[in-house]
Amino acid sequence: MLQSICNVICGDAQLSASLLDTYRFDHIFYTGGANGGRAVYAAAAKFLTPVTLELGGKSPSYVDSHVNIMLAARRILWSKLYNAGQTCVATDYVMCHRDVVAEFCRSTLQVLKEFLGEDPHRSPDFARIVNKFHLQRLTKLLSATKGKIICGGDSILDELYIAPTIVTDVKPDDSLMSEELFGPILPIMTVESCLQAMEFVRSRDKPLALYVFTSNKEVFSQFKQCTSSGSLSQNDCCSHMIAYELPFGGVGSSGFGRYHGKFSVDNFSHHRAVLLKTTIDTINHKALYPPYNEQKSAWVEWLLRATDRRSCAIL
Repeated sequence: MLQSICNVICGDAQLSASLLDTYRFDHIFYTGGANGGRAVYAAAAKFLTPVTLELGGKSPSYVDSHVNIMLAARRILWSKLYNAGQTCVATDYVMCHRDVVAEFCRSTLQVLKEFLGEDPHRSPDFARIVNKFHLQRLTKLLSATKGKIICGGDSILDELYIAPTIVTDVKPDDSLMSEELFGPILPIMTVESCLQAMEFVRSRDKPLALYVFTSNKEVFSQFKQCTSSGSLSQNDCCSHMIAYELPFGGVGSSGFGRYHGKFSVDNFSHHRAVLLKTTIDTINHKALYPPYNEQKSAWVEWLLRATDRRSCAIL
């Protein structure tokens, strides 16, 4: 691609900070963690540069008592295993209704074997963690959990491998709930109702995505009305990413700004207002100019009353 169109500069965070401190950009788009997002946002303030931040976070799935449990397990687990959970919209944790939590756990074990076989380590369809630092971060979080590991848990540092891991009986203050996992570890919390699940979502940072598995329209409607997230999906995970008719982006701690499809064009565009007007001097203009009198005031009042309130009269 021509450099007049696109320049690619490879470097670390220090180089990025130097670029932001030195050059004026029309728009800055950042994808990454919240700490990096704050640094970019602060640097952009120097030149009052508009920013789009896509930050991720802990995106939950809620499994209701009225849903096809096997379907929910299959779709949630796919989102968790794709690229070993290293996507910003992967299900980070599950809130499962007490009435179906046992069935859901059994279903996830069955689906895991369907996807990756008896030994995920040998599966050609299972990715590795990006580097040793993040693998050690995951193993540290896992070693501190007070939940029950029902499968996985093992890792091989030199191979950047950590097994797909499912952890049940996870509490809100568990180590696995302390940060975005970005790995193939699936914590499962038990909730008494959809109301408890919604309250938990509202008590935490707003997620980039929220997935609700239910066949009950009222339950989904409550999530839509009572929670805030970058996106909301019913009975699926991640598919909104490829629906370019939908805007993609976060809210609150998961970022701000929208892109994909036409929303990308709008995001990187400045919508400049352009007005063309005749040079002919009309009575409209003369009414604007002093000296003012009662006749001019009455004429302007009449014009304002006659103008549709939804539009702006240009004199």
